[in-house]
Amino acid sequence: MQRSPGRASRREFLSSSATAVVTFGATAPSLLCRAAAAAADEDRILVVVEMAGGNDGLNTVVPIADPAYAKARPKLAISASDTLAVDDQFGLHSSLRGFADLLQDGNFAVVQGVGYDNPNRSHFESMDIWHSCLRKDATRQDGWIGRYLDQAGLDALADPAAIHLGSEKQPFALMSRDVRVPSIQSLEQFRLSGSDRPQFKQAVRELTGTSRGGDNNLLGFVQSSTRTAIATSERMESAGIRYQPTLPYPTTGLGKKLETVAKLIASGLQTKVYYVRIDGFDTHASQPAAHAALLREVGDAVSCLINDLVAHGQGDRVLAMCFSEFGRRVAENASEGTDHGTAGPMLFAGTRLRPGLLGEHPSLSDLDQGDLKYNTDFRSVYAAVLQDWLRCPSSAALLGDYQKIDLIT
Repeated sequence: MQRSPGRASRREFLSSSATAVVTFGATAPSLLCRAAAAAADEDRILVVVEMAGGNDGLNTVVPIADPAYAKARPKLAISASDTLAVDDQFGLHSSLRGFADLLQDGNFAVVQGVGYDNPNRSHFESMDIWHSCLRKDATRQDGWIGRYLDQAGLDALADPAAIHLGSEKQPFALMSRDVRVPSIQSLEQFRLSGSDRPQFKQAVRELTGTSRGGDNNLLGFVQSSTRTAIATSERMESAGIRYQPTLPYPTTGLGKKLETVAKLIASGLQTKVYYVRIDGFDTHASQPAAHAALLREVGDAVSCLINDLVAHGQGDRVLAMCFSEFGRRVAENASEGTDHGTAGPMLFAGTRLRPGLLGEHPSLSDLDQGDLKYNTDFRSVYAAVLQDWLRCPSSAALLGDYQKIDLIT
């Protein structure tokens, strides 16, 4: 695995600091949490890839040795010879060559059988549960990432604490009470309108150079906000010019988004979370070709991001997390597709993971009305990401105490 030189003592300090924070649990002083988050700024970035529509986990991480799999899917079952071997029990879909290569390098992990109690098969409601950690009978005011941003005091960062890349509605997971999260389609779109005009630049200089004078808090706020906006805009704009990828990113939608993420990371932004989405996983009919293309887009783009950052000496800084709102039913339908199911795998890429298959795969013979029974609560996975990666207690962000899984090394 790639390791950045000269960081051992710093990482030991961060590890001990994070342990102290987590020990306090939900009662940890906000100052301590903020200090840990600030100390880890250069080391810890989370990239979330939302696979919207309900990814078919059984044809992503294939249970090649289970006869119940082929029996339930006479047309859709993938043979062992057509998978990329993980072990003698499971194989990756052949389109996931990028993930298979990461696994060989020790930089890829699958958390099996992830879900939650009383699963909801509605795309919108299930995704809202994943985003908010709350069911629809509760008041949803913010998302789990938004609550992390608030708790860690990331409203004080000079740069956006989180960024959503995409033209769709901002994911509710990023909803925060105190931290404003921008949604951008491209680096060019984030550029401040009119900032190339001489009159604009002169006005900014005059505004930000004016003495605050007395107790004029409003003027001080405007000056500070304007300076921050200009500085961030210029850095994000220049990132696209300076950054040179070490290998070509896929020209797919997700590939372009993750190349932008790499540029922003290289620009030195203090942003902690990048969030991207890929649609199309609602494969009710003619699944094989569509699913193969979707998995290839995800695997190629995410593996390119990790390998590129490793080559730039940034590999230890980034964890990529891929999730979907639910899996598919075990049995195929009459349209060579699969219908809405329940549990499914979460996919992780990064240099500081426990690689391979984590957790138990759900039984294909002990089903709940034709669906897999989950064995890992998604909030236990989030807890590992929050505590062991982002260095912050998880209970406030998850609105409850969940035993974290052993994911991060």
